[in-house]
Amino acid sequence: MTTQQLIDQIKKKKSFLCVGLDVDLNKIPQHLLQTEDPIFEFNKAIIDATHHLCVAYKPNIAFFEAYGLKGWQALEKTINYLNKNHPEIFTIADAKRGDIGNTSTMYAKAFFEDLAFDSVTIAPYMGKDSVEPFLAFKEKHTILLALTSNLGAFDFQTKLVDGKELYKQVLETSKTYANSENLMYVVGATKAEYLSEIRQIIPNSFLLVPGVGAQGGNLQDVCKYGMTKDVGLLINSSRGIIYASNQEDFAQAAAQKAEVLQKEMQAILES
Repeated sequence: MTTQQLIDQIKKKKSFLCVGLDVDLNKIPQHLLQTEDPIFEFNKAIIDATHHLCVAYKPNIAFFEAYGLKGWQALEKTINYLNKNHPEIFTIADAKRGDIGNTSTMYAKAFFEDLAFDSVTIAPYMGKDSVEPFLAFKEKHTILLALTSNLGAFDFQTKLVDGKELYKQVLETSKTYANSENLMYVVGATKAEYLSEIRQIIPNSFLLVPGVGAQGGNLQDVCKYGMTKDVGLLINSSRGIIYASNQEDFAQAAAQKAEVLQKEMQAILES
């Protein structure tokens, strides 16, 4: 999916919502545990109920890896279901990979070629040669961790290095990478006050913004400081949507929670 196609979907659906698929077998409705593939059945039901309200899905790869081969098979079935039935949806492999060049190339092949995701999240700590192998896939998007929503973000990301916060140096340096036009960035919703300065460095790039909902991020603040003329935001909500209910009505409950966010987004876009 190109950036323009993503923008077109945002305008069509009046939504810039991304639904995170963080599937924990201890939290999903108990009746699904009787099925052959409870992870996929849960994902499928969530997708069927919410796809008209969002423009992206973000499977958190750790929640699939934790279940071994069955987890990977469920991930493959989930992405295949999305690509076949909802090709207009932007797909994000939330894998947070990042390693030396030849290893990064293999990670990129796994998510871009084998699983056919549109994008993957990358940790930039190892620098240029750990990121550019992902950017070599010119029809895909690489989502760089810039300023995350967790408490530990302050351990390193906001530290001053030569008088400038480290996350700002990450942003500025990443613009020099080959095919950097295919970069997107993770900026946590709980760090909304930083968005104005971030936009001075990357004025037009798409930002993937987790932390709205369960982590306490405020949608209005994120949009106030981070929105561009083409929106430029993907607001992720995971637990607040997919675990709205653990009963048989879980999919309908998820749709209701997603619709609340979508309506709020629509009001922002129309204003």
